[in-house]
Amino acid sequence: MSAARFSADWLGLREPFDAAARDKAATRLCLGTRLAALRPPPGIPWRVIDLACGTGANLRWLAPRLGGPQEWLMVDHDDGLLRQVRHAVAGVSIVRQRLDLMTSLDTLPWHAAHLVTASALLDLVGNPWLHRLVAICASARVPLLLALSVDGRHIWSPEDALDAQIAALFAAHQRRDKGLGPALGSQAVATLRSALRDAGYGVVQARSDWRVDGRRSAADAPLLKSLIDGMADAAMEQDPGQATALRGWQSRRLARVVQTRLRVGHVDVLAWPSASGRAEP
Repeated sequence: MSAARFSADWLGLREPFDAAARDKAATRLCLGTRLAALRPPPGIPWRVIDLACGTGANLRWLAPRLGGPQEWLMVDHDDGLLRQVRHAVAGVSIVRQRLDLMTSLDTLPWHAAHLVTASALLDLVGNPWLHRLVAICASARVPLLLALSVDGRHIWSPEDALDAQIAALFAAHQRRDKGLGPALGSQAVATLRSALRDAGYGVVQARSDWRVDGRRSAADAPLLKSLIDGMADAAMEQDPGQATALRGWQSRRLARVVQTRLRVGHVDVLAWPSASGRAEP
């Protein structure tokens, strides 16, 4: 199974909604205070590993909140996306590394890192891979900040009679193998929390929901259309026998994008080794 691929256009479309969702989650997580407690000693830059970094949206959101000098290792399997990594944060240096996270996860410099982070990754990975990540991080005693994992909630307004059916088929499609084992989908955060606590981590989480409103601005409609098309295509791939009904849902949804609101459930998780000798966040 080849790794899931995402276009730079899709990543750019979602980035402002990711940022708005993470801003709210950061307040609930008391993220600034907790990151300050995990900061490396004076004179040592933050060393951050960013898994499945795409074009660098996680870097652009997180680096200003870390503050000070930073060294980021940007890891992705897609060379094309890595070449588009960009940032404008003073004091931040980056190294790009193309890597297959399924076969070569162990080769990263875990013991040199002060923070491991990823955005919109966990729901794509399988149970063995997730436990492997936690074991590696626990061995290196490194904190994790894992953002924007889906939790299965799709709240539409106005509603459609097929919303629940689409959601169920989409969820089943999400659990297919994306290149990192049969995906955990909406169960990823619960699985992660259990694995981290078993490994001796302190764990906090907060909702980081997308709120997309076609009535609000021209920026919302393209994301809504992309989500509608993506969910319909996944549902039809999951159950081709229902194609006519599912295409009907897609047509109705697209016809009323400018009247539609959608809340997509996500969760951010921050975890730290609870006996690390560092100040507890």
